[in-house]
Amino acid sequence: MNLLENLAQSGPLLRGAVGRGHLRVLKSMLGPAFRGLIQQRGRHEPHTQMALGYSAVFDWRYQRTEPQLARLYEAAKVSQWNATKDLDWSISVDPEDPEKPIVPDSFLPLARYPGYQKLGAREKARQRHLVLAWMLSQFLHGEQGALFAACQVTEAVPWLDAKLYGSTQAVDEGRHVETFHRYLTEKLEKLYEINDNLYVIVDALMSDARWDIKFLGMQIMIEGLALGAFCHLRQHTQEPLLRQLLTFVITDEARHVHYGVLALQKFYETELNERERREREDWAFEVSLLLRDRFLAHEFYEEHWAHAMSRAEWDRYMLESETMALFRGTMFKRVVPNLKRIGLLSDRSRPRYAEAGLLQYEHLRAAPELTAKDLLEDR
Repeated sequence: MNLLENLAQSGPLLRGAVGRGHLRVLKSMLGPAFRGLIQQRGRHEPHTQMALGYSAVFDWRYQRTEPQLARLYEAAKVSQWNATKDLDWSISVDPEDPEKPIVPDSFLPLARYPGYQKLGAREKARQRHLVLAWMLSQFLHGEQGALFAACQVTEAVPWLDAKLYGSTQAVDEGRHVETFHRYLTEKLEKLYEINDNLYVIVDALMSDARWDIKFLGMQIMIEGLALGAFCHLRQHTQEPLLRQLLTFVITDEARHVHYGVLALQKFYETELNERERREREDWAFEVSLLLRDRFLAHEFYEEHWAHAMSRAEWDRYMLESETMALFRGTMFKRVVPNLKRIGLLSDRSRPRYAEAGLLQYEHLRAAPELTAKDLLEDR
């Protein structure tokens, strides 16, 4: 696909941001959008260098002033696990066994599509395998972004208790990268490139000089969305190694999102003026749309269905699919309540979330009110 085609396909996204009047957000996202949606650097580069423009904050007094973050740090220290020893990698995984599907047909957005229903059992099993590989690949790429963001924020956040907790998150994220990569390469034997929309978000939050934007993008948006997706997948797979892996990861992610809410709620209440708060509110909404569209699975479409339907038809089917609507609901119910808790869901932005079909989650519990058990049981 050439640059002009990429520009045409990303045009509605850019026009939408302009039409909503989010010009400051658009300005901060133009570079990442060009590199991700137009140049598609995530697809074409084995390694990407990103310029970083933030300041590290040293605390020479070592004051412990944040008891809630201190408690979270203590919980993190006793909750570490070792992916090599604590997961049973000897479990045999056949992702294309039609008798023991790794995920059920109902997990696929194409389950009711006539073209999919006409496929034989072996081809259906192959597509279930590859949809799962695509999804776990995006989790892996997001976890690498989370690893780098955790390191950046640990340097930049102003409170010592937050820095101490951040050190444990960096360890967690490194373990998640290790674990998802091993499962993809050893058990599924398939790794997809990063989705363009996810690349844009990772690029934007990595290169932004404001530590709270990094926190907002990673801890609240990407981690919150991933938490919902992990829980959804765990409910739909009976593959024992994958369920075990996700149980450990969900427990970690529950702490990470909790950390983001605690830190940003205080910062946004005490340190931002109204103009700055509104900019964060607009930024969060635009990222919500990018994350919603991240799960259109264009990489899978190009590999398996481009011959059968246009990309516009695919997008329409994915957005209208009951399966995808349920999946998006599971994910965003872990994001929207946290945006409300940190003050980024005001009467000004509610109509936008309502139009996007996301406002229904605002009255659910935020991260500080949820335990790992609640999340594992999807309560």
